[in-house]
Amino acid sequence: MPADLLGLIYLVAGALFILGLNGLTSPASARRGNLFAITGMAIALVATLASAHVTRYGLIAVAVVIGSGIGVVLAKRIQMTAMPQLVAALHSFVGMAAVLVAVGTYWSHLAANELNSVLMTELGIGIVIGAITFTGSVVAFGKLQGLIGSAPVRYAGQHWINLALAILIVVLTVVFVTQNSVAALVALTLLSFLLGVLLIIPIGGADMPVIISMLNSYSGWAAAATGFTLQNKLLIITGALVGFSGAILSFIMCRAMNRSIFNVVFGGFGSGDAAAPSATGQAMDKGIKTAGVEDAAYWLVNASKIIVVPGYGLAVAQAQHAVKELTELLESREIEVKFAIHPVAGRMPGHMNVLLAEADIPYDHVLEMEEINPEFGSTDVALVVGANDVTNPAAKTDPSSPIYGMPILDVEKARQVFFVKRSLRPGYAGVDNLLFYRDNTSLVLGDAKDVVEGLTRAVKDA
Repeated sequence: MPADLLGLIYLVAGALFILGLNGLTSPASARRGNLFAITGMAIALVATLASAHVTRYGLIAVAVVIGSGIGVVLAKRIQMTAMPQLVAALHSFVGMAAVLVAVGTYWSHLAANELNSVLMTELGIGIVIGAITFTGSVVAFGKLQGLIGSAPVRYAGQHWINLALAILIVVLTVVFVTQNSVAALVALTLLSFLLGVLLIIPIGGADMPVIISMLNSYSGWAAAATGFTLQNKLLIITGALVGFSGAILSFIMCRAMNRSIFNVVFGGFGSGDAAAPSATGQAMDKGIKTAGVEDAAYWLVNASKIIVVPGYGLAVAQAQHAVKELTELLESREIEVKFAIHPVAGRMPGHMNVLLAEADIPYDHVLEMEEINPEFGSTDVALVVGANDVTNPAAKTDPSSPIYGMPILDVEKARQVFFVKRSLRPGYAGVDNLLFYRDNTSLVLGDAKDVVEGLTRAVKDA
C-alpha cells in the first residue's frame, strides 16, 4: 500500500477516534461513540496489516488469537465491580508494551548500526513513561483488588526521594543518548519502574478514581512514545488523544473534589488514621438509628419525590436491576424518582453511569451532582445505596477531615434519608460518615440487593 494512501486512511481512523471520544461524553451517545471508535480501529488494523512494513503475518496471527482468547475470557468473567482493576491491569499492559518495544527497537537498530540521537531520545522517553505506567498501574491494581492496603503509604522525605529519582532518571537518559550506554539504559529502566511504585503508593482512598484516570493518561503518552519509536503516525495520534483526554478528565475530577491535581498525584489522602476528628467524635456519641425494610417502604410509598444515590455498595451487590424494578414500581404510583451521580462515585470515572445504563434506567432520570444538589431540599426521601464518602457532610463541616473541601451530594437536606449499607465500616477513604448521625438519617443494614428487593416487596404490599 502506498505511503500516501496509508496516511490518508490513518487520518480517517483518527477522525473516527475523535468522533468516538465525543460520543462518550454522554450516556445517550456512548453506544454511537463506541461504534465510531471500533470502526476506526478496524480500518487502522486492516490498513496497517496491508502496509509494506508488515511481513510476518504468522506471528501476528498467533498474537491475535491469543489476545482475542484472553479478551473473550475477561469479558465473560470480569464483574462490574472489578472493572477498575481491569482498567488498571490493561494500563499496565500498555506500559510494559512501550518498554519492550523501545528495548527491542534499541537492540535491532544497534545490530543494524542505525541508531541516532533522535531515535535514542525517543527510546529513552518511551521507556521512562512506559515503566512508570507499568508499575504504577500494578500498584493501583493491587490496591483496588485488595491485595495491598488502600490507605496511603507515607514515609519521611518521600517527595525529595521522588524528586531525586526523577533527576537521576533524566541524567541517565542523557547519558544513554549521548554515550549509547547499555548500563545507563538498564539503570534508567529500573529506576523508572521504582518511581512508578513510589508515585502511586502514597495515593489511596477517595483519590483512586482520579489515579485510574491519570494512569489512563500515562498509558496514552506511553502509546504515543511507542508511535514515535515505530514511526507510526496513527499510534501517535491515538496515544495523544488518550493522553490528553485522560489528563483533562483527571483535572475535571480534581476540580470536582476541590483538590489540587499535584496534591493528588504527589500527596495522597484518605488514611483511616485520620478518621477521628472532634466533630466526628461528637456525632458518634449521639449514636445512630436503624430502620427495617418496612419502615423505609412506608416512607417511600408516602413520598412525592425520591432521589436514589448509587455507590460502590450497589455495584458490589449487583443491585442495579433491583433498583430499576423498585423505581418502576414507585413511578407507577406517580412518585417522582431521580438518580444522583457524584463525579467520583464508585472506583472509576463513569462507574455508576455504566451500572445504571446496564439496568436500562432512563438517561433523563440520571443527574450529575451540580444538577441534583439544589433538589435535595425539596425531596421527601433520599435512598443512598452504598455511596459513603460522596455523601459525607464532614467534607463541608469538619476541617480536620481528610476529605474536607470535597464537594458532596447534599443528601442530608432531604426530609428523610435511608442509607442502605452492609456494615458500619467506613468507606473507601477510611473516613467515618457524619451523615449516619444526623437526626433525619436511618441505616437499613444488609446486602444492597437483598434490601432493595425487600423494599420492592414491601411497597407492593403497602
